Amino acid sequence: MIPKGGNRFSWTKGKPFCPEILLNHKKLAVRALLAVVFWPSLFFFWCLGPFVFFLLSTTSSEVCPRLETRGEFLAAANGTLPMLVLQNLIYAVPIICLLLWNRLLPDEARTRHVVTCIKLFAVSAVLGALWEYGSSLVCDGYGQPFFSPAWRMTSYLPIANMAINLPLYVLVFSLGRAFSMREDEPAQGPGEPIA
Repeated sequence: MIPKGGNRFSWTKGKPFCPEILLNHKKLAVRALLAVVFWPSLFFFWCLGPFVFFLLSTTSSEVCPRLETRGEFLAAANGTLPMLVLQNLIYAVPIICLLLWNRLLPDEARTRHVVTCIKLFAVSAVLGALWEYGSSLVCDGYGQPFFSPAWRMTSYLPIANMAINLPLYVLVFSLGRAFSMREDEPAQGPGEPIA
């Protein structure tokens, strides 16, 4: 039976129950759900995904010898654009998890780190897209005569991308570990119920 009055405690099964405790439990549940999404996506999408996505988002080596005109090479490269967009959306899953974590547990220092992650991710996504699109245009060398030599230079972009991705991976991993730890909860005062 719920007692009448202005007391902020309700009663469930004869035990006092505080709405703040329920809110904390909900936050913990959301954090746990984000962790379940974050860690597998970080491992499979960011560590293993590039090897698979590169094959799916570039013109196949079997197709390149059959292309003969500039229009055909361009059409084949443009056909990979939807997959490029999709792969970047998939890559963004860990970043989205960090944003949601940061909304649950706002912290000025971590917010700055999350913003840094977003900027690094944006640069990495652009470099990766240019590299893969350039690879589709050049198409194992078959498309070189039809396009600017600048597109051949995109083959060096993975070096720059690696320089961006290394600090990005370290920062994202550190933030993910910090956000998903139970110790991240604020310390409880004496006499407060355990959440």
